[in-house]
Amino acid sequence: MLGKLTELDAEHARALAGGGEKYVERHRRRGKLLARERIELLLDPDAPFLELSPLAAWGSDFPVGASVVTGIGVVEGVECMIVANDPTVRGGASNPWTVKKSFRAADIALENRLPVINLVESGGADLPTQKEIFIPGGRMFRDLTRLSAAGIPTIALVFGNSTAGGAYIPGMCDHVVMVRERAKVFLGGPPLVKMATGEESGDEELGGAEMHARLSGLADHMAADEHDALRIGRDIVRRLNHRKQGPAPGAVAPPRYPEEELAGIVPEDLKTPFDPREVIARVVDGSEFDEFKPLYGTSLVTGWARVHGYPVGVLANAQGVLFGAEAQKAAQFIQLANARDTSLIFLHNTTGYMVGKEYEQSGIIKHGALMINAVSNSRVPHISIIMGASYGAGNYGMCGRAYDPRFLFTWPSAKSAVMGPPQLAGVLSIVARQAAEARGQVYDEVQDVAMRELVEAQIEAESLPYFLSGRLYDDGVIDPRDTRTVLGLCLSVVHNAPVRGAEGYGVFRM
Repeated sequence: MLGKLTELDAEHARALAGGGEKYVERHRRRGKLLARERIELLLDPDAPFLELSPLAAWGSDFPVGASVVTGIGVVEGVECMIVANDPTVRGGASNPWTVKKSFRAADIALENRLPVINLVESGGADLPTQKEIFIPGGRMFRDLTRLSAAGIPTIALVFGNSTAGGAYIPGMCDHVVMVRERAKVFLGGPPLVKMATGEESGDEELGGAEMHARLSGLADHMAADEHDALRIGRDIVRRLNHRKQGPAPGAVAPPRYPEEELAGIVPEDLKTPFDPREVIARVVDGSEFDEFKPLYGTSLVTGWARVHGYPVGVLANAQGVLFGAEAQKAAQFIQLANARDTSLIFLHNTTGYMVGKEYEQSGIIKHGALMINAVSNSRVPHISIIMGASYGAGNYGMCGRAYDPRFLFTWPSAKSAVMGPPQLAGVLSIVARQAAEARGQVYDEVQDVAMRELVEAQIEAESLPYFLSGRLYDDGVIDPRDTRTVLGLCLSVVHNAPVRGAEGYGVFRM
């Protein structure tokens, strides 16, 4: 695991580098703060910042991080979603992954009722990739209006260019602050205006902070400099009268076992089982875990605990495979959590539901469907952590990304795909062999070996956490030793909204 953690640090460093040393230095020479420096000054002193999707665009043609920093931090005692353009990456222009990352931030803000603060400095869309941005990208502006309509405050602090589509970010926000002589907000800059209308204009008269403060009315506040803009932003948050709608946490007790040991629990070979109770004991308050049905469906551990004072239900895979008993146990437990208005934490390490004649005849399909039905219709907050394997329909039953957990994080040891690489390659081999036999042809064994190796390598690469995180299939890859802290931050966030369980479910097949 320590080797994987070193690799994780290196990947995060790529995101922190932004557009690279050359563009960072150019930005500094202009007297401007970097995106993360702006965030740090905006937050309360010593307040944590839960950065989201820092590895977005990993493995793509775009820089890691997708030219935007998103995350949750505390401003004037209020948990806020912060979205900060990184102008060192192509002027902060939005590429296809920027758009997807921004969508995810807006979804989290809406579901958890978090005020949104946009730190704006963007040249609009990355024009060479407009075909992938233009149509879906309009949702960014729709999201801001829907947040406002839901009573969730939206704030824009404009530090530089906010052109074309980017101009609608301040245009759609409830509160707008612009930096004097730096902020430039216009749908079309001077060159475009000249081409379209023949009119000569300067960028200050077309979209400067002073013009918007005095003439257009788009700016509610004009700041003297970046530090002043951040101060005004904090003042706005202080006066929002924002109140959490979920219950407050109880007393907090640290685990009795050191969190440092979380780095050594998951074995290098995921085929080797491990006891998830060892993880639970190092994450929950006082290491106290009230296990539910400990003697039934033993491949799934379920039970009640507290994390940073918040009550939670925990579902954790113990032996990888989910059988009918585990599925029924999970469905009952999820229903109980909804009856108690209690958040659920899913700890993944599963190869999926059991297959074979015996299990098909005993109803594994309907039992798996029972669990997936319960997960799908549960209304309490879900938080998923992929510790090890998360394959096949087991990923669905354990509240994978498709099932809209409030948050989903992975450990560097995680792997996720439709099935394990050897199994997938083996299935393709069997199908190809049967097809050859049906045609009366001799099956090429040498080609079969090459095909298996190629497929296994491909699926292995596509199962890794960086590949998945780069496509926003999680909210970040985290150090296992930070799991308790991350869960505590997430639980605090979800309690900004009411925590209420489902009042009904779909039809459960018996």
